[in-house]
Amino acid sequence: MNFELNSSLITFPHLPISPTQNSKLKTILLIHPYPLQKAMWDYSEKVLDLFYNPVNQGAIADLNEPDIAVVYGEVGSIACGDALRLHLKIQESEETILDAQFQTFGCTSAIASSSALTEIIKGKTLDQALKTTNQDIADYLGGLPEAKMHCSVMGQEALEAAIYKYRGIEVEQHGDDDGTLICECYGISEPRIRRVIIENDLTTVEQVTNYVKAGGGCGSCLAGIEDLLIEVQQERATVSARVAAEVAEVAATPLTPIQKINLIQQVLTEEVRPLLIADGGDVELFDVSGDVVKVSLKGACGDCDSSTATLKGAIETRLQDRVSTTLTVVAV
Repeated sequence: MNFELNSSLITFPHLPISPTQNSKLKTILLIHPYPLQKAMWDYSEKVLDLFYNPVNQGAIADLNEPDIAVVYGEVGSIACGDALRLHLKIQESEETILDAQFQTFGCTSAIASSSALTEIIKGKTLDQALKTTNQDIADYLGGLPEAKMHCSVMGQEALEAAIYKYRGIEVEQHGDDDGTLICECYGISEPRIRRVIIENDLTTVEQVTNYVKAGGGCGSCLAGIEDLLIEVQQERATVSARVAAEVAEVAATPLTPIQKINLIQQVLTEEVRPLLIADGGDVELFDVSGDVVKVSLKGACGDCDSSTATLKGAIETRLQDRVSTTLTVVAV
C-alpha cells in the first residue's frame, strides 16, 4: 500500500523490484485498484503511526567491519501480495543484534509489523530474538485485526530466516518448508500450517487463513486445512488423555523412585518439550532427588529473562499436576 504512482511508473520504496516486476505490478494495480482505496480496518494508533512514519526502513550496508556480520532473511512474494526482507547487523562475538532494518511490499499492517519487529529485536541476542512470536509483534502494535495477523507471522518468519541464514541453515532446509504442500496458491506447507495452529491455538479454517493466508486463494485446500485442524485437536486430546490415565493409574499407590523418574520424563517429553521447542528452546531432565526435579534449560530458554517463569509455569506446575503436588523444579 505504501507506494508512488504516476502515469508511467509505479515504485515501491520499501522493496527493490525489477523493471519486469514493476510492469506486472502496474498492470495488477490498474486492474485491481483496491490498494489505492482506504481499507476500513480498525487499526490502532500505533499501527497507523508506523505505517505513515515507519522506523528502521531500508537496507544495511556490509562494510566488512571486524566482528560484524550483515545478513537478511526474506519471506513472501510480491505475486502473493506480501513480501518482507529483514536485514540484521550482528555482533558475532556476542551474537547480539546491533541494528535491524526492513524492506517490505504489502499493506498497512505489513509495513507496521515489519517496523515494529525491528524495534523489538534490537539489542537482543539471537536466541532471545528467536523467542519473538507473531503475537509479540501484534501486542507491540496494540493489536491487529485478525484478518491481518498474517503480517505479524510474516515478520516472525523473516526473523527466523535471517538468523537461520547467519547460522548456516538454508531457509529451504528449514523444517517448516518441507512436507506436503497444502495451499498451492500461496505455497503453504502442512508443517507450517500445523505450527501456526499449535502456537496460536487456532480452531477454525478462517483463523488459519488470517494467520498464513492458506485457503485465501482458490479455496481448494479448505478441506485439507479442516482435516489438519481436526488432526491437531485429536493429537492434543490423545496425549492429554493418555498422560491423565497413566497418572490416575499410579495415583492410588506411592510411586517408586524409578516410576517417579519415568513419569517425570514422560511428562517432559510429551507435554513440556513440544511447547519449548516451538519457541526455540528445550529442556532436559538432569536428576531427581526426592521431590526436587533438576532440569537443564536449552536453546532460547537457557538465557531467557523469563526462564524462572518457564520453570515454575510451564514445567513445575505441569509436573505437580501430572506426577505429584510436592515436586519442586530447579535449573542446573
